[in-house]
Amino acid sequence: MPISLYNSLTRRTEPFAPLDPSRVTMYVCGPTVYNFVHIGNARGPVVFDVLARLLRRHYPNVVYARNITDVDDKINAAAQEQGVGIDAITGRFTQAYRQDMADLGIQPPDVEPRATAHIDPIIAMIEQLIVAGHAYAAEGHVLFDVASYAEYGRLSGRDTDELIAGARIEVAPYKRNPADFVLWKPSTPELPGWDSPWSRGRPGWHIECSAMCASHLGETIDIHAGGVDLLFPHHENEIAQSTCAHGGKTFARWWLHNGMLTFGGAKMSKSLGNIEKVHDLLQQHPAEALRYALLSAHYRQPLDWSGELVEQSNRTLDRLYGTLRDLADVPAEPALPADVAQALEDDLNTPAALAAINGHARQARLQLAASGEASRDALVAAKSALLGAGAALGLLQQSPEVWFKQAGGDGVDPARVEALLEQRREARAARDFARADAIRDELSSMGVVIEDGAQGTRWSVAKG
Repeated sequence: MPISLYNSLTRRTEPFAPLDPSRVTMYVCGPTVYNFVHIGNARGPVVFDVLARLLRRHYPNVVYARNITDVDDKINAAAQEQGVGIDAITGRFTQAYRQDMADLGIQPPDVEPRATAHIDPIIAMIEQLIVAGHAYAAEGHVLFDVASYAEYGRLSGRDTDELIAGARIEVAPYKRNPADFVLWKPSTPELPGWDSPWSRGRPGWHIECSAMCASHLGETIDIHAGGVDLLFPHHENEIAQSTCAHGGKTFARWWLHNGMLTFGGAKMSKSLGNIEKVHDLLQQHPAEALRYALLSAHYRQPLDWSGELVEQSNRTLDRLYGTLRDLADVPAEPALPADVAQALEDDLNTPAALAAINGHARQARLQLAASGEASRDALVAAKSALLGAGAALGLLQQSPEVWFKQAGGDGVDPARVEALLEQRREARAARDFARADAIRDELSSMGVVIEDGAQGTRWSVAKG
């Protein structure tokens, strides 16, 4: 079955066909690195990580770029507030972002361009736009002339007047049109800046992505993705400047946008004080539970984030890992089941894929409950399906033992637990049941749950 993806530009789901099947290109807008990212910022990277995994199963060479915006007014403000250079801010939070994404099971992109490493390509693209009559210099600034591009607004589906009314657009005397946006702006002495034909200054946000994308992926790419909050003005402006700089060539053939996270029905925002940082959540919950929660709704729909959602995801993973633990003696190789593949190929329908995974786990538990050698092949197939489906979604990638023994944020020492369990075994062997019960109580007070079975005693860290 071919991959089908919803294209925000055409507003319909279309069979995906890359421009060059031997080199599929995808660009995802990355973070502005001035602070830890919040959980809403992680939804796109998780979703498009699943897409990259899917594309790589269909095509031999996928080049996936996700940028780092490391020059921005928010970065400048943070640096000035702390009395350091911007590199101190961007270096720290770039590394923090990479670690957070790795903890969430997100594979690193093939290319991770930084805006400050692309000043020359940015200046060259701006010069192309000026020569082509799509940009103009004014008072040390360079602005894109929106009126020069007849299709401006096509992505968002609104005319220019509506776009101006619905956006925070800076009205300045040097602008020909209020909708014209900045490609280059001058820097005062205390701000970072680079020499250019127009001023010592710095690039606008939108031109950075266009230049980085062209530098690494080419003038026309297959997929451009990001949050729906970037659709206007960022992606609209990217289309305008890239198309005009490259002689009318299509910039991106597919546009994918993930929906926003809400918190109690309200959009996550600093002003409302409902931001939950990934860095903090990773101290409180298993990373895989956060990833599962982010995949629990279709990527184009809003997702209401809550502690209950994370705990539900946690419990589901307990069941899935419990099934794999019970299948420990069954030899199996990962094999992507058809129902999971079909769900992902249908516009990344991760809820359907997760439902299918849970269905395979139920079948495995039914087979485990049955007796006889006849069920052996079915157990192998079920375990293979779980492992293959997990790999497609970036789930079930650790051993059940590691999953059940992870401590979350409470810091349970596995060596201490094992020592107490050994003491409990000795007490029970000596029929000192009072001592054995006391050890169980001590473990319980540490947040450790133990389960006695035919294969011995298993333990896990209580969640929730």
